Amino acid sequence: MMEKTTEARNPATTHIDVMSTAEILATINHEDQQVPKVIADPAVMTPLIKIVDRVVASFQAGGRLIYIGAGTSGRLGVLDAAECVPTFGVSPAMVQGLIAGGKRAMTDAVEGAEDSAQGGASDLQAIKLTANDFVLGLAASGRTPYVIGGLDYARSLGAGTGALSCNHEAAISAHAEFAIEAVVGPEVVTGSTRMKAGTVEKLLLNMISTTAMIKLGKVYGNLMVDVKPTNIKLVDRAKRIIMAATGVDFATAERFYEAAGHEPKVAIVMIDGDVDLAHAKSALAAADGFIAKALKILK
Repeated sequence: MMEKTTEARNPATTHIDVMSTAEILATINHEDQQVPKVIADPAVMTPLIKIVDRVVASFQAGGRLIYIGAGTSGRLGVLDAAECVPTFGVSPAMVQGLIAGGKRAMTDAVEGAEDSAQGGASDLQAIKLTANDFVLGLAASGRTPYVIGGLDYARSLGAGTGALSCNHEAAISAHAEFAIEAVVGPEVVTGSTRMKAGTVEKLLLNMISTTAMIKLGKVYGNLMVDVKPTNIKLVDRAKRIIMAATGVDFATAERFYEAAGHEPKVAIVMIDGDVDLAHAKSALAAADGFIAKALKILK
């Protein structure tokens, strides 16, 4: 059986244990610099585009994006899902991360959880998966039974499916409609896939969720206009987003922020469209939440 790249020894680091601190850090940094190049490869970018477009279609149909994984991969899925809520102002249900072993597995190893194919299916059943949803299976090794079981269950319902792994000919690739195999090479510490494999997974998840949200009108220019102002920092950011989008001063942005019910997107349309709250909300609804389209409607 051919050795998986994620388990292979890296010839550049076979003597890392006797390197100086500076040499170790430089070596890790050099290895990390190879990661973004892998994503630019058409072999990765082509299925990535298809996955994003399919995720957007799921959202437009009222469906959800569900990440499912174990260990580091599962934790990265949970992290990306959690960060979509404050960044894009979406419901926690819209993007979800499932990890083998449940919440406890975020901090503690749950023995045997990733080896249960039924566990993956059961966790998707528990959130009432539908055909409108999209399930992205995450497994650096590409062979996690928990992920395979989840993908098979999703396909049985007609849900969209994608697989993200870091090995060629990964087992999970055969269980999904779209497959990304982002092969970043052997790790600095053999088998420690929280390193380069984890980095490429994090970058790809950033790209998938962010691009999908942009395609849904959650970004205007490059401003996160649907940010949920849940703390002092984000309240200040929301007001400065209004300033940046419209060119008004801070006091004016603050006034419209309050008038818009703390929704930066609505405040921007009120200012640039020169309309009241009701008309701004109506235009945004007609424009499916896209500010640029809403402003055209108001002209």
